[in-house]
This record gives sequence, C-alpha cells and structure tokens, in this order.
Amino acid sequence: MNSPPGRRDEDASVIADSLTRPESFGEIYHRYAPVIHRYAARRLGEDAAEDITAETFLAAFRMRGRYDLSRAAARPWLYGIAANLIGKQRRAEVRALRALARTGHDPVADSWTDRSDSRVTAQAAQGRLAGALAGLSRGDRDVLLLVAWADLGYQEVAEALSIPVGTVRSRLNRARRKVRLALGDVDPTFVRDSPEVIGHG
Repeated sequence: MNSPPGRRDEDASVIADSLTRPESFGEIYHRYAPVIHRYAARRLGEDAAEDITAETFLAAFRMRGRYDLSRAAARPWLYGIAANLIGKQRRAEVRALRALARTGHDPVADSWTDRSDSRVTAQAAQGRLAGALAGLSRGDRDVLLLVAWADLGYQEVAEALSIPVGTVRSRLNRARRKVRLALGDVDPTFVRDSPEVIGHG
C-alpha cells in the first residue's frame, strides 16, 4: 500500500503547493492522519495517539520546506516523524507492552477487530509477543513495526528512519529472530496488520 486510494496528486506536489498555499497541506493530513493515528495507538495506546498524530503533522507542516520533492509519497517521511515522537515516549510504550504481556488484553485491537473463535488462540500469543517487543531495542522495534504494521518496504523504512537499507535488514533480522522465539517460530512480519496475533506494541 503506497498511498490511499483515490489520490488526485502526488504527495510531493501537494507539499510543494503548500509552500505558497499553506492551507493545501491539509490534504496530506486527510490522506495520512488515520493511518498515523492507528500506528501511534498500537504503539502507545489511544490516550497518546491523538497527541502523537497532532505533533506528527505539526512537525511535518513546519518542516515541509525541507521535504525532498523527488520523493512522490510522503508516507515514509510521516511515519519517520511519528516513530521519532514515539521514541521520545519509549518508557510509556514499554510499560504498555509489559501490561499487555501480563494481561494478554489489547483494548486498541479490540476496538476495531471482529470477534472470532481464532481470537482465543491469538490472545494467548499477544502476551508473549508484547513481552518480546518490550525487550527489543528502540531501533529494532521501530523497524519491525514499520514493516509489520505500517506495511513499509525496506527502502521506505530506511527513508523514514534516515538509516541505510543494510541497517534496516540487520535490525529486522535481529528483531524477527527474537520475536519468532517468543511466538513459537512464527515470523511477526508475516502477520501484517493482524491485531489478533500482534496485539499492542
């Protein structure tokens, strides 16, 4: 998924236009605020997600003059800003992950998933996964969750976090290895956007 369906202009064009018509930056917000909010909620919980989303777009608006207009899609850039803001609240994220590891209950996932018999098995995996995610370094966790939850490719993660693609690969491999052990040999990046297995974190 590179952009929301029905986009009229490339993100770069909208951002360029916003340099002379600031109000046009609202289009970027409308395109991406829901996915940034969902990502922040899964990382820090609903209470912090509103603030992270608002801060992400405020920072993006302020930095739009430095946006690389050769990059048509702003999605990696926005996820990078959000990941940096989330990183500043690392302790809150780790606390939320540890609480999920103890209880196995994810209120964020519950709010938008369907009830099914498979949830019983999945909830058992949530606690193990949350504990494993809490134990990852910030860099490893950011890479893993940008791939698994934001559906970014290696190059997009590299752009989002301003790191080389090789670093993305090594961090992802290390994170997968650790989380795979906690999940009984299930690769967490293959369970994309499935809160029944991934849970909150």
